[in-house]
Amino acid sequence: MSASPPGSLGPALLGRLPSEVRKPAYDRAALKPGIAHIGVGAFHRCHQAEYTDDLLANRFDRWGLVGINIRPPLLAETLGRQDGLYTRLIRQNDEVEARIIGSIVRVVDSQDSAAPALDVLASPDIEMVTMTVTEKGYCHIPSSGALDLDHPDIAHDLANPETSRSVPGILARALELRMASHGRPVTLLSCDNIPANGIILGNVVRTFAERRGRKLVEWIEGNVAFPSAMVDRIAPATTEADIDTVEQRYGYRDSAVVVGEHFRQWVIENRFAGRAPRWDFAGAIFVDDVTPFEHLKMRVLNGAQTTLSYLGVLGGFQHTSDAIGDPLLANFVRRMLTEETLPTLMPVPGIAPAAYVEQSLSRLANTAIRHRNHQIATDGSQKIVQRLLNPIRDRLAKDESIGLLSVSVAGWMAYLIKASRRFGRAWQVSDPFAEKIAAIADRIGSDSNALVDSILAIDAIFNPALAANATFRAQVITGLDGLLSDDPTSFVGRASAGPTDARLKQPARSA
Repeated sequence: MSASPPGSLGPALLGRLPSEVRKPAYDRAALKPGIAHIGVGAFHRCHQAEYTDDLLANRFDRWGLVGINIRPPLLAETLGRQDGLYTRLIRQNDEVEARIIGSIVRVVDSQDSAAPALDVLASPDIEMVTMTVTEKGYCHIPSSGALDLDHPDIAHDLANPETSRSVPGILARALELRMASHGRPVTLLSCDNIPANGIILGNVVRTFAERRGRKLVEWIEGNVAFPSAMVDRIAPATTEADIDTVEQRYGYRDSAVVVGEHFRQWVIENRFAGRAPRWDFAGAIFVDDVTPFEHLKMRVLNGAQTTLSYLGVLGGFQHTSDAIGDPLLANFVRRMLTEETLPTLMPVPGIAPAAYVEQSLSRLANTAIRHRNHQIATDGSQKIVQRLLNPIRDRLAKDESIGLLSVSVAGWMAYLIKASRRFGRAWQVSDPFAEKIAAIADRIGSDSNALVDSILAIDAIFNPALAANATFRAQVITGLDGLLSDDPTSFVGRASAGPTDARLKQPARSA
């Protein structure tokens, strides 16, 4: 890698950093690649790479990380110039803590061609492949978890396996290359917020491999593991202010700074093919079943984040901490979690659900973590199934109230509807179904009944049985009607003010 300019973070600068900046506690020159990670964004650098850094300091082994990006941004100009080094800042209100993470030994840009990524993933040195590629990176159908064979990238990759551009296509091709060359086993570990993410990853890779031939499928069955995992740490997108903080406070330039909160958690299914890093020595938890932890985190913390992002934007709030600082929104989300979400959860060893709710809301109120509501709202169509729709289905199965959770679903709809031309393009959005819902809004206008009926018909998001449920439909219509009104925050206040069955009853508007 190229030498770092004076004053910029790099190996030559480590010995001159101020004492309050924590440095890697091991010999980086002795590191060898053993893990490949796809999707080197802020979350990975604030989570898995930090756990690996802790492991290397605790029990040094050949678990150096090779970071791969197959989508923007490019890594060469940031981490590449700094020899993989970067600063992880912990921010808690007025507190700031800096640490240099050294576990990334090499970065690979594979945006223009799959070849650089395949060279790494097919290498016999790599025994663990982790990934944070966001929900839509798996090219699956959110409502079923199946591989979306109509996805343009999947169609391309099936026809052109050597120039794959999707995650399932690249992984299947890498496994094919491993089978044909050295045959060494490998573990593929998803670290994305998808329910049963190991099952989803295994499904999409195996389905793709089936199109490549029975021999590859049989080799995968004997040599590849797809454990599930639950990951947790709030790590918003880095801002110029974060980069400036490092330069002004500690006296050096770092173009790859990441910011996170104190809290972190990693729960991993104890199922590997061959050797695996002992992240449990760094605080991770190995368990037989990730599901209870996954449901708790996705339905409570992530459910609160999703709810506050949409209702926050609709109420004029820029950040999560701003939204939860509003008494009406804070009361709404607390009641939603306590009354409707918690009863859907499995028991989690050592965790009291009510205390977890309060801990989660406290984390979201951290004013030093400037997590933009629009960032959290990104790709909501890929997130609401596990965070909102699954608990709704669980409650409907027991004939229990869903009034508050339905408002959150309506919040996602209203957020995308208001980005349409018909509603004045109130803001820009990023969601795979944004154009489809904008077209619905442009055609229908303000008729909440017709809007809900058309959006619920999108079966890639809404299971047909749920979409046909009269209670669910009626509650979402009432929620959408209130959120498209001139005062959505007051509606949210009314929604959480009284008994579940009565508080949402009001006529739906028509165009």
